Amino acid sequence: MRITDIRCARIGASPVVRVVTDEGIDGFAEVEYTKANVVSTLGIPRELLIGHDPTEVERCMIRIRRLGGSKPWGAMISAIEIALWDIAGKAAELPIHRLLGGKVRDRIRVYNGGVRRPLEGHTPHHYADSMAYSAAAPEGFSIFKEGVGLHGFMAPNTPDFLYNELRTGPLHPNRGPMTPNALAHIVDCVAAMKDVLGPDRRLALDMGPGWTVSDAITVLRRLEPFDIAWAEDLLTGDFVPWGEVDGYREITRSTIIPTHTGEQIYLRQNFRELIDRRAVRVIGPDPGDVGGLAELKWIAEFADLYGIQIAPHGVSSGLLGLAALIQVGAVLPDNLIAFEYPVARDPWWYQMVTGLGDPIVVNGHVTVGDAPGLGIELDRELATAHLEPGAEDFFEWNTVSAR
Repeated sequence: MRITDIRCARIGASPVVRVVTDEGIDGFAEVEYTKANVVSTLGIPRELLIGHDPTEVERCMIRIRRLGGSKPWGAMISAIEIALWDIAGKAAELPIHRLLGGKVRDRIRVYNGGVRRPLEGHTPHHYADSMAYSAAAPEGFSIFKEGVGLHGFMAPNTPDFLYNELRTGPLHPNRGPMTPNALAHIVDCVAAMKDVLGPDRRLALDMGPGWTVSDAITVLRRLEPFDIAWAEDLLTGDFVPWGEVDGYREITRSTIIPTHTGEQIYLRQNFRELIDRRAVRVIGPDPGDVGGLAELKWIAEFADLYGIQIAPHGVSSGLLGLAALIQVGAVLPDNLIAFEYPVARDPWWYQMVTGLGDPIVVNGHVTVGDAPGLGIELDRELATAHLEPGAEDFFEWNTVSAR
């Protein structure tokens, strides 16, 4: 079997990668919708892979892995890796999790992720209302995550929050020392959300990036009575292209609340110091950014040696990202807590993709299936109806493509 083409086109909001072969088997993967422009800028490294055997996944990845970088620059490389595994599984008539060593669990715990109602304001009452919506969801989650502090829109919508001038715009642009009012407000909002959840359901906090070490220690110590599952990306994360090992280590050693980071990190080499120095208690690599499924599994096993837990990040606008998370989640060691449950932005994805279960989430868990590859079937006719203009050749089998 040989690769004949690699294509990328948006289906709805989602950039989808398709690897085409000469034996009528193709593989799919999804790129986070926020990276659509980055993917088009980077292009596809076709010339390095066409003519090579897609089932030799590692040999293919050695040829292209060096082309990636910290989020968002590893997205295309990660998607190609996932699509290669999809092909390898289909060719062997096995699910990807069998090729990665075999599943060690039949169900995987997930947290609310995309099952949230947009905040109508930024008072403790508004945060409590939003949390009540997620808590009442039929998926039956036991872990819930919400953004506070410098993650999301609390800072620009709360008076007297930072000592520095606030910036507006996407991707969490603010950083610096917080006022006493800000620290107190965060604690009040967390208390309101935890009051909704009660003692048997845990609250995780997406908090940054952009905190100072001293502010982070101060607020986490105040939050210790609330049994917080983890405090995520306080110093770095999201689209910050560097790590902050020493700062995280100082925070981690100063509180009982587990610290968490890693969604923007690309490759095992960039997790090494974070894990080796036990700088955080939880890592959160995203298979769509870290370099793919096998890379994430390696990192999880390395972290397990150091007693560090893993809660993989997962954001996608379709369902291919969810399928990939299920495959890799099935093979992770016992340091797995849960992964972030993504929700499709367009409802027709749930008619277009089958094989994920109906309902997908039951009692806060997804079921691991045994269908080949990613474990799903894609309705290509329906998908074609939602392709972006100019991508009409996306599902064709010819080897000449402008994409």
